[in-house]
Amino acid sequence: MTEQQGGRAVPVRIPAAVDTDLHFDGDYDPPFPYHHEPPRPRVVVKADLLPSLSAFSFISLLGVPVAFVWSLLAPGERKVVSSEGKLVGLPWESYHRYDALAVFLMIGLGVGLLTGFGMWLLRRRRGPVMMIATGLGSAAAAALAIQLSGLFAGWWYPTPDALKVGDVLLQAPSLTLWWAVLAQPTTALLAYGISAAWNGTDDLGRRH
Repeated sequence: MTEQQGGRAVPVRIPAAVDTDLHFDGDYDPPFPYHHEPPRPRVVVKADLLPSLSAFSFISLLGVPVAFVWSLLAPGERKVVSSEGKLVGLPWESYHRYDALAVFLMIGLGVGLLTGFGMWLLRRRRGPVMMIATGLGSAAAAALAIQLSGLFAGWWYPTPDALKVGDVLLQAPSLTLWWAVLAQPTTALLAYGISAAWNGTDDLGRRH
């Protein structure tokens, strides 16, 4: 570069530096930044055991109000005292057995639905452990309701001390089909499962 006295320097083009040590072929792919994926949350078992046992105990006690409400809603069956001293059902009255069963199933479906959604609201305990406790507790509640149904129904349908031939007696309803216990836990598990599927997150939202 030369510079005249009192004038500007003459510009000189400088060639670009070329690193002859790097050789790229046509198949070279530049590296992309690596995105680290957060680990998927694991199923929590130990921390949820005690709350799940508490939930199981609470849910199973729902069988008491279920049995009480059923005893108020289920229809009785009218029977007449025969000449042999036995109770004989009147025509069409035997259908009330299925009515009593239908009432129990409807109550179980409603309580199970509310139980499943209610347990889902326990955000910090969402998961399969609480779901299993919800199903087992609902099954225990339905079984307890069947056991207590006869006790509560006896309050509203007392049996007279003396019966004569031709007397008509309103007999208390009863539950004899044990598969009725499936209604309440089925709807409870269905409600909990639908809520989990609708949530769509890996941790079911329990850490938010």
